[in-house]
Amino acid sequence: MTKIAIDAMGGDFGCEPIVAGVIEALKERKFHAFLVGDEKLVRPLVPKEFGEFVTYVQADEIFEMKEGATDALKKKESSIYKAIELVRNKECNAVVSAGHSGATMSLATLRIGRLKNVIRPAIATLMPNSQDKRTLVLDVGANVDCKAEHLFQFAIMGEAYAKAIMGIEKPRLSILSNGEEDSKGDEVTKEARNLLKNLKNFVGNAEGSNIFDGSVDVVTCDGFMGNIVLKTAEGVAGAMNKLIKKEVKKSPVAIAGAVLMNKVFKIVKKSTDYDEYGGAPLLGIKDCVIISHGKSTPKAVKNAIFQALKFSNSTIDKMIEDELAKFTDIKNKAKL
Repeated sequence: MTKIAIDAMGGDFGCEPIVAGVIEALKERKFHAFLVGDEKLVRPLVPKEFGEFVTYVQADEIFEMKEGATDALKKKESSIYKAIELVRNKECNAVVSAGHSGATMSLATLRIGRLKNVIRPAIATLMPNSQDKRTLVLDVGANVDCKAEHLFQFAIMGEAYAKAIMGIEKPRLSILSNGEEDSKGDEVTKEARNLLKNLKNFVGNAEGSNIFDGSVDVVTCDGFMGNIVLKTAEGVAGAMNKLIKKEVKKSPVAIAGAVLMNKVFKIVKKSTDYDEYGGAPLLGIKDCVIISHGKSTPKAVKNAIFQALKFSNSTIDKMIEDELAKFTDIKNKAKL
């Protein structure tokens, strides 16, 4: 049975929504949950019928959002540190945390370690597109400053995720730029594109709009741009939902139309709802690490756990290592 370590204390709203999400997940799929946190607060939230699927790991500290990521190594009694250690020690197959993302990333990199040949891990996220599918974007926050080789590796990791997790046989790879032409982009983007041309599934530059029109499957970029894209998309989706509700209330005709369009609205809301994805995988780490939003609802936690289960039972890590091994001399061949 797959064992998932859950940082029960990491979310913005305490352990209640985290544990509720774990219970919702257990209702649908069988796995063993290691709840890491203050046991006296966590245990009462778990119904007796799920007791056989839960192990409690006491953690006396919570790593606060205001703390610096580099301080995570010092707080060995924190819930996120202990959750990461469960994976490092092979007691668990994956970790899910809605806590401090920087601390989770730092601890995962330093304590669990990177896959062979991976220079930097990357946070990947799924974006909705107009083809009723998903576009994978990475990095979305782990690496603000990147070199061409980092972007090249992100594409390889993204391709592996698209194949192993998303089920896309030949994912279309691209690099985010300010235009489709080869002449567009800064120097790092151009250098990275020269490397990416060695990948048979690379289709060229992607503009921001291509993330949402379904023309590409994987978009590689540095964490600075990726995080801006992510936060902008979340903001636009939220604003559009509010605008639609506001305009509908202004007119009886609009209200009648909204009743007829209710099913469509629900589909649109579902496709842009963060809760549907649950969390973002940290690719390039030896085991599965899922980083969830601090404001995660039980539904988001449940779906983050489902991501962890699918990831843990895939061959994605081997795919990444095998592909990187093939291209260790790409940079020299490209004469960069």
